[in-house]
Amino acid sequence: MATREAFQEELNPFEIAKQQFNRAADYLNLDASLRNVLQSPKRQLIVSIPVKMDGGDVQVFEGYRVQHNIARGPAKGGIRYHPNVTLDEVKALASWMTWKCATVGIPYGGGKGGVICDPKRMSRDELERLTRRYAFEIAPIIGPDRDIPAPDVYTDEQTMAWIMDTISMVRGHTELGVVTGKPISLGGSLGRSEATARGCLYTLRQACRVMGMSLKGARVAIHGFGNAGANISHMVAADGARVVAICDSKVGLYSESGIDIQEALRHKKETSSLGGMLGVKEIPCDEVLTVDCDILLPSALENAITMANVGKVKAKIIAELANGPTTPGADRVFADQGVFLVPDILANAGGVTVSYYEWVQDQNSFFWPEKKINDTLELAMRAAFDSVYETAKRYDTDMRTGAYILAVDRVAEATRVRGIFP
Repeated sequence: MATREAFQEELNPFEIAKQQFNRAADYLNLDASLRNVLQSPKRQLIVSIPVKMDGGDVQVFEGYRVQHNIARGPAKGGIRYHPNVTLDEVKALASWMTWKCATVGIPYGGGKGGVICDPKRMSRDELERLTRRYAFEIAPIIGPDRDIPAPDVYTDEQTMAWIMDTISMVRGHTELGVVTGKPISLGGSLGRSEATARGCLYTLRQACRVMGMSLKGARVAIHGFGNAGANISHMVAADGARVVAICDSKVGLYSESGIDIQEALRHKKETSSLGGMLGVKEIPCDEVLTVDCDILLPSALENAITMANVGKVKAKIIAELANGPTTPGADRVFADQGVFLVPDILANAGGVTVSYYEWVQDQNSFFWPEKKINDTLELAMRAAFDSVYETAKRYDTDMRTGAYILAVDRVAEATRVRGIFP
């Protein structure tokens, strides 16, 4: 039965995003007209990006920028470079950003961007030319009051610096607030690089409290070792957790006694891979999702936990550092099993929250100390967790649906008050 359901399972991320939205809309009794408005992306831009490669030839890449909703403020969302980027994926990510911003109560709508490319096979110069041309192509629809990009998969603060500079050159003046996640020297915010993981840590502590568990001594598995995965690994270790499994895109590592996270970070930095690290067992990446652990942190890409492997997941608490790592079918299994799942639109919202703080600082040319950033983030994440938990209890449903009910209601109210123009 499980095999048949797994075979029929919907894996298109935008269709999944609409399912999640409609489940909350059912609880809120939203009418069909409002549903149509809220689940439809406001604007979708597809661009061709000609790039002169180091060998002298010109390759044309395809890029996207989607603005899902701006009822509560300008669009906000990352840009990812990946060979498997699709328009539907970007639409899903943009919609998740809408609900994420509403969940934590910051005045943004949802946006997202992506370019179909393999950054691991491109030189730094090629990536710079790609980034600058992409920025130029999406320039008409982005800006501090329109749509503010940020880093995502395989993009970073250098990518944002190139975009900021390109847009500034086009407009004839420096626009610090056109992107977030920038270097500190260009109007970036202290605390931004660790913000996604730190926000997750704050919600994870709350989840442990609700479940009567302690993070100290808990066995943690982390699927994905990019910026968020690497940062959360040393944060939970600092809280006393035992990290028993990690993985990057190539290999997984397992140690029942716990992995030395500082050594793993050093090894990854020196070799660009977790492979070959001494004193641990190498396992396939996807086995990290199913090792015996108390807490699982999916930190890679969407659709990591599906009906095909959900039955093997042993964690009691799951906090989604990645966007969309769990399918609706797997969600239902976790709810039936009593697994406490902190959904992506709450668990990884620390990144966009500190991006908001960065944008506020850029707009006012007044910058905050790191302690203020982290303290303000903790207050925001704890408040968001409590609101989601209370909503889930009030509607007698799971945390994901609780988060969506809270977020959709906030965006629906803003839409009702604004009205439909003309």
